[in-house]
Amino acid sequence: MSAAGDNGAAIARLAATIEARKDAAPDSSWTAKLLAKGPEKCAEKFGEESVEAIIEAVKGDRARLASEAADVLYHLLVMCAARDVGLAEIEAELTRREGTSGIAEKAARPKG
Repeated sequence: MSAAGDNGAAIARLAATIEARKDAAPDSSWTAKLLAKGPEKCAEKFGEESVEAIIEAVKGDRARLASEAADVLYHLLVMCAARDVGLAEIEAELTRREGTSGIAEKAARPKG
């Protein structure tokens, strides 16, 4: 299978690794250390990485944007794991939205 065809599996493997690190000693991995700092720190790191990706998107450097986007995906999954939201829940929500216009989906969201 080509690397491009394996991308979904790579994200699933990443999510599984993050899940496995939830109970690991903080000094055993960056993921365990970040999770040990709590959901708020995980959210902060996600925000920082998101800004870095935005900067690279504005600059137009494709390689740097791909690198920062990978960081964003990683930190998004860590942030969600810190609140016990797994990849399966995210995928279920994406599946629920399939075939629905983004405009219609946004309009159907609860207000407030």
